Amino acid sequence: MALCLKQVFNKDKTFRPRKKFEPGTQRFELYKKAQASLKSGLDLKAVVQLPPGESINDWIAVHVVDFFNRINLIYGTMSEYCTEKSCPIMSGGLKYEYRWQDDSKYKKPTKLSAPQYMCMLMDWIEMLINNEDIFPTRIGVPFPKQFQQVCTKILTRLFRVFVHVYIHHFDSIINMGAEAHVNTCYKHFYYFIREFSLVDHRELEPLVRTTQ
Repeated sequence: MALCLKQVFNKDKTFRPRKKFEPGTQRFELYKKAQASLKSGLDLKAVVQLPPGESINDWIAVHVVDFFNRINLIYGTMSEYCTEKSCPIMSGGLKYEYRWQDDSKYKKPTKLSAPQYMCMLMDWIEMLINNEDIFPTRIGVPFPKQFQQVCTKILTRLFRVFVHVYIHHFDSIINMGAEAHVNTCYKHFYYFIREFSLVDHRELEPLVRTTQ
């Protein structure tokens, strides 16, 4: 799937620079193992399962970073269709509206356009995954106690990107010939978050028909 995504989407249009794993590290080896399984054509439900003997936090960390890269690539290519005019509210149809909140600029849930929301989201995730106190890369440095809670928040917000793209920009996906690749990326993401119960089922409701 990784090769297909790069072929279908313009890698120069990534919304943010790709986060890379340091060669020679355990995280890099796990990433290679995950990619090999993904490319082998195995059932996606099996691909996401924790390999025997591996740390669940390392496995989650690898996938959070990889999903950030993939969704960043998908949205970056589609961002020209997602504008202040076309998407004045970050939403998933008429029923779902997503407001932005963080610990600095927006301390209360704030209504933003979809492009503004995406910018805030990608900046926020990039800050977290580059924070050694949250996503440690040095050998022997433990993950913080709240690590999985942070990942739940990241993945929940990344899921909202899929919601917006599927509901508001699916015609553009089809026109780019990217439907199969986006669907595969989404299913991989969905099976992973379900395998480890990382996103509340209520958040998944907007795309329940897509997932079936």
